[in-house]
Amino acid sequence: MDATAKVTLFTVLMLFWSCAECNHPHPLDPLTPSELNLIRTIVQNSYPTSNLTFHYVGLDEPNKPEILSWLSSNPRTKPKASSPPPRRAFVIARLQKHSLEITVDLSTRSIVSTKVYEGHGYPMLTFGEQAVASQLPFSYEPFKESLRKRGLNMSQVLCASFTIGWFGEAKTKRSVKVKCYYNNGSANLYARPLEGVAAVVDLDDMKIVDYNDRYVIPVPKAEGTEYRASKLKPPFGPKLKGIAVTQHGGPGFTIDGHTVSWANWKFHVGFDIRAGPIISTASIYDLHKQKHRRVLYRGFISELFVPYQDPTEEWYYTTYFDSGEYGFGQSMSSLQPLTDCPPNAAFLNAYYAGSDGTPVNIANAFCIFERYAGDIMWRHTETAIPDEVITEVRSDVSLVVRIVSTVGNYDYVIDWEFKPSGSIKIGVGLTGILGIKAGTYTNMDEIKEDIYGTLLADNTIGVYHDHFFTYYLDLDIDGEANSFVKSNLETVRVKDDTTPRKSHWTVVSETAKTEADARINLGLKPSELLVVNPNKKTKQGNKIGYRLLPGPVAHPLLLIDDYPQIRAAFTNYNVWVTPYNKSEKWVGGSYVDRSRGDDTLAVWSLRDREIENKDMVLWYTMGFHHVPSQEDFPVMPTLSGGFELRPTNFFESNPVLKTKSPKPVHWPNCTSQH
Repeated sequence: MDATAKVTLFTVLMLFWSCAECNHPHPLDPLTPSELNLIRTIVQNSYPTSNLTFHYVGLDEPNKPEILSWLSSNPRTKPKASSPPPRRAFVIARLQKHSLEITVDLSTRSIVSTKVYEGHGYPMLTFGEQAVASQLPFSYEPFKESLRKRGLNMSQVLCASFTIGWFGEAKTKRSVKVKCYYNNGSANLYARPLEGVAAVVDLDDMKIVDYNDRYVIPVPKAEGTEYRASKLKPPFGPKLKGIAVTQHGGPGFTIDGHTVSWANWKFHVGFDIRAGPIISTASIYDLHKQKHRRVLYRGFISELFVPYQDPTEEWYYTTYFDSGEYGFGQSMSSLQPLTDCPPNAAFLNAYYAGSDGTPVNIANAFCIFERYAGDIMWRHTETAIPDEVITEVRSDVSLVVRIVSTVGNYDYVIDWEFKPSGSIKIGVGLTGILGIKAGTYTNMDEIKEDIYGTLLADNTIGVYHDHFFTYYLDLDIDGEANSFVKSNLETVRVKDDTTPRKSHWTVVSETAKTEADARINLGLKPSELLVVNPNKKTKQGNKIGYRLLPGPVAHPLLLIDDYPQIRAAFTNYNVWVTPYNKSEKWVGGSYVDRSRGDDTLAVWSLRDREIENKDMVLWYTMGFHHVPSQEDFPVMPTLSGGFELRPTNFFESNPVLKTKSPKPVHWPNCTSQH
């Protein structure tokens, strides 16, 4: 059986397991296609009009105590276990230029609440309305004239819609800007913009309400922009040799519905049209205590803020919120076996409601695989014992849950990696196509002004920009009641004469009492950030906990009163801590498109609520300042970052001390060379 056939069979088997019906489905399971169809029917029966559009349909998450009560009843093993909480859905729909918030009870097949949203901002854009808006210029005479003026073939022009933010306007409409690209000679359309041309579309009326053609700049040439393997020409390289990946005993993990069990870990994999992947109820088996212990109740990307740094008329508004405006979940791509994921991966589909409410399937939205990367779990070589050399090594294996979300030109690779040592590593990879501006320059010597980017090729400028990933992390370290501790590393001057040393450093810990105490900008002073359970200690008396090992540190460089930064005030600090509140999920607010920053994490946190020994949520922002380089063109090699949640006095000792390395697989007819 060849590798492709093995992958296909493995995927079919895992999908069969994941789709198997059970008497007690997990209450955090994402909405199924049949549930999405039922929601659509219920809502449309109550609003019998063709003008209603669905902008968000997601699980109305049950209250946390209900989930924990259900989990504690062991519904998978007890025949008389409690039934899961009622399944409900939360819907945001647009009707007659209003946003409706509708809660649907799936068990009673009825609407239990409806409210008209009266605040600032608008819901997430749908793919359907973006597609319609992007076609409007082609029947608009001024746009046709712009193409004729440039000598461009309309059949080779493609357009896309972009959110336009908020810049102090007293009144706003649901509007987008439509910009266009020339794909004659290359599939890399983002590399060939029609600079200076833009249409403003009112999405509610679906018509062009403004149009600009400010100047004519040459469209960057197609040569050197192609990235499809079938279109590239020799020479090729560098040449890479293949490697076989196999698990003769089958996968080391199981998938029961959406619950994954592997090694000493057990967790739930969910999906949301806005957030994308959601990891829930992660617990780890403690060999010493002989039981599973809670670590993470819920974790996901709450928002991804991407402000570009060109203040000119054509670019100033490009300050995107990829989750709240575009939907990180609905933008997820189908993963390609053997390339996006290794041969030993299992795949899961995801479903969301399209603008008409019908289910849309993202095939192979998730892949789950064991990573054998040749890494070392732990080792030591001892040579101090006479006549003896001791070498002990354990090879590392981890379990990865991966998705890729393609939001316009960028592809984001998101990994949740679980390690037997108790660590959870969250990885982020940035690849795809840069945001490109057309210019008149072909060499740096010609440039006498700020072009707000890097000259990558003739007439091609890669615009400076940022990526800020804000994660929602509801850590429940051995229970809900937790505290946030800052362990500062402080220099101490030695004051006595008993040592020749003049200084050393020590740890001075402080526990955050309220939200204000927990706002932190990383990199200003050395410290360790921990979430501890103050009610439980190790045998030695240390508070059990997990610590945050941060990734790339980037602080916003926009002025705090700049309109994009007002909307993205949640990035003003790298770390925030708030008391758990079911309604506080989206750091940029529930309605991000054209929002005004009045419903963000920064606003909620002004209440300065108590967080010590409480059920609390850690919000962590990891950022990248991106100065493009020529190596990023025409398609960008993956730029990687990440952070780690690492056990700190959670276990009594090294939890993988007694872990045995996986047995090597011996291939027939193979020789070793030394």
